Amino acid sequence: QEASHRFALPTSGSGGAVKQENFVLRTSGTDQVKGVLTLQGDALCQADVNLKMPRNNQLLHFAFREDKQWKLQQIQDARNHVNQAIYLLMNRDVNYQFKTGSEVLKLMDAVMLQLSRARNRLTTPATLTLAEIASSGLTKMFTPALPPDILVNFYINLNKLCLTVYQLHILQPSTTKNFKPAGGSILHNPGAMFEFGSQRYEVSHVHKVECVVPWLNDALVFFTVSLQLCQQLKDKISVFSSYWNYRPY
Repeated sequence: QEASHRFALPTSGSGGAVKQENFVLRTSGTDQVKGVLTLQGDALCQADVNLKMPRNNQLLHFAFREDKQWKLQQIQDARNHVNQAIYLLMNRDVNYQFKTGSEVLKLMDAVMLQLSRARNRLTTPATLTLAEIASSGLTKMFTPALPPDILVNFYINLNKLCLTVYQLHILQPSTTKNFKPAGGSILHNPGAMFEFGSQRYEVSHVHKVECVVPWLNDALVFFTVSLQLCQQLKDKISVFSSYWNYRPY
């Protein structure tokens, strides 16, 4: 229940809308990328990013269009899994009596599966190819539009909201004899190549900035405690089951 409450953020005002939270993005030791992200439940409703280009120190600024929001599927999925775990526990009559230990073990296994999936959605970001990032709807979220040599990706990693900015350069036909497209990854390194449209690109610079989301941290702690409690109950049932099954002659 505590983990579930973290995903149902407090509302602001009388309209009942989920409140917006602002998070400042920074890199330690460098100011290549700065930004402010506005999170509203499981949606990024605003992103304001400044990028200093290494080659010429030119400053690029881009922000979400007013009419756009970006759903963070990881938060949405984690919330759905924890709510499913609660449904499994509550979906019986208040006076229901369990008949056997194995019945309890079966329920605990089902609950633990949902809790593990919820936790894994936050701890394991999706692996994407650079072409998948380039074709993502995220590229159409910004005003002014992103330059063709910039890619961005947002994701959750544990208790952090992360932004990765990739700077690209176009590979000339004469240099593509050693072309080897990169596979899926959470974070691509400089030198990674990919093809998009009819053009081949190579990553020249990678910038990753992140910020801690306190209520995601709370949720992860409660997932861990919940799983421990389920396991303790399973262990106790197993101990009693071994006594019941023991028949001395």
